[in-house]
Amino acid sequence: MLKKLPDGRLTISLHNPCDNAMKRRFHKIAVLKGGPSAEREVSLASGGAIADALRGMGYAVTEVDVTGTEANLPTDCEAVFIALHGTYGEDGELQAMLEQRGIPFTGAGSAASRAAFDKAESKRIFERSGISTARYEILTQGKPRTLDLPVVVKPLRQGSSVGLSRVFEESQWQPALEAAFAFGPEVMVESFIAGAELTVGIVGDQVLPVIEIRAPDGCYDYRAKYTKGMTEYHVPAPIEPEQARACQQLAWNTYVALGCRGMGRVDIRMTEEGRAYVLELNTIPGFTETSLLPKAARAAGLEFGALCEMILNLAEC
Repeated sequence: MLKKLPDGRLTISLHNPCDNAMKRRFHKIAVLKGGPSAEREVSLASGGAIADALRGMGYAVTEVDVTGTEANLPTDCEAVFIALHGTYGEDGELQAMLEQRGIPFTGAGSAASRAAFDKAESKRIFERSGISTARYEILTQGKPRTLDLPVVVKPLRQGSSVGLSRVFEESQWQPALEAAFAFGPEVMVESFIAGAELTVGIVGDQVLPVIEIRAPDGCYDYRAKYTKGMTEYHVPAPIEPEQARACQQLAWNTYVALGCRGMGRVDIRMTEEGRAYVLELNTIPGFTETSLLPKAARAAGLEFGALCEMILNLAEC
């Protein structure tokens, strides 16, 4: 596991990740799950797993199934563990409400959540911060594409690869556009980067081992993410140590540039030549049995319950 230095570089950490879990800051917790987005079912699974883990560690946990854009919290709630994916959970709206009410919550604050959730804003921040990322353009209905194929088409404000398509031939272009435009008036078109699909998790100031994702046909879409046994995960990723360190440093730089805290997961593509490009950062990664952050944490010696407690102890308002 790597830990940040004051100058932003990373170093091997002798810190035991379970140490944070020994100092209990809260006792009565609300776990928010569900939500109104296309990722509702995944969120219900994530929230249920988190709630079970925290209860098993002695916390008083109330599970709150959010069905709209409001969250009715218990009056005695001391902190909120946000397990909402997508709209309302990751777009900063919920975080802004909790900040106004002075209730500690897990993960990024409202400003960082908004920046990470909006793919166009994320790209602008990457460019200003010198973070390598794929070429892209934002299209509205009727605006022509200027990037050469192959490309990836995705909605601007969705997660879990909802509405995402890869386009290798012109015949695939229009269906890909329609799938992405179903989620909003603007879409992102990004140059496809051939190579390894990697992801790097971060908890607090700890950068977790790199995971390589090997999905069917190389397409890590919604089905590949959430169908058990369909995708292979290799942790730590079978890449050269210096490549792994470079990916971890890139992930940390991305996390800092977006202003994140608590936790995050950075998705990266790496070419055969070893050049790494950031795709996006997820401020509330999944916590299902196929999810990536728990896999990386386990490889670093942090079991699921301790991971949940560590993230909870990092809650701020």
